[in-house]
Amino acid sequence: MSQTTEKELPKPIMTFVENLAKLDAGDRAQLKRNAGNRLAEANRAIGLFYNKLMPPGVGQWAEDWYFLVATLYPLEKEPAQTPPPPNLGASLRQVRTEKNGSGLDRRVERLLDADEQQLPFQLRQAVYFLTSQRGRVHWAQLLKDVLDWSQPSRSVQRRWARAYFAQENAPN
Repeated sequence: MSQTTEKELPKPIMTFVENLAKLDAGDRAQLKRNAGNRLAEANRAIGLFYNKLMPPGVGQWAEDWYFLVATLYPLEKEPAQTPPPPNLGASLRQVRTEKNGSGLDRRVERLLDADEQQLPFQLRQAVYFLTSQRGRVHWAQLLKDVLDWSQPSRSVQRRWARAYFAQENAPN
């Protein structure tokens, strides 16, 4: 399965990410305090989420995943100056060094093995590490990938694993 281009991403996802970019510092701080939470665990962020972020047409089944990505968004400290890597696996690969490599490899393995219950925690850990290393997240693609996480083909996990673990000269 090939990487999704911006034009192929669903309009609700693109609208959601545009809405995230418009948040002020107070709204970002409120979401950051909820990093990795589900809507049921939200602490004074539900109004913000539905009022300023959620685009029309999103199914109720997807709201927790939209909220998860919204709470992770403020972890990225600086606005984008360059385009982000195509997916989270590629982003993590960019911040991998000889010093952090073995620990990061284990973290990525746990993330790739996460089920829907474990995903919020593992994703929060990965995004927090990535942004602490000044790595970049492709937020629209991350949301699409999280929404597709439980596909039987595990195409998201395979794409992230390929981007992170595959040798640079290996064919796609």
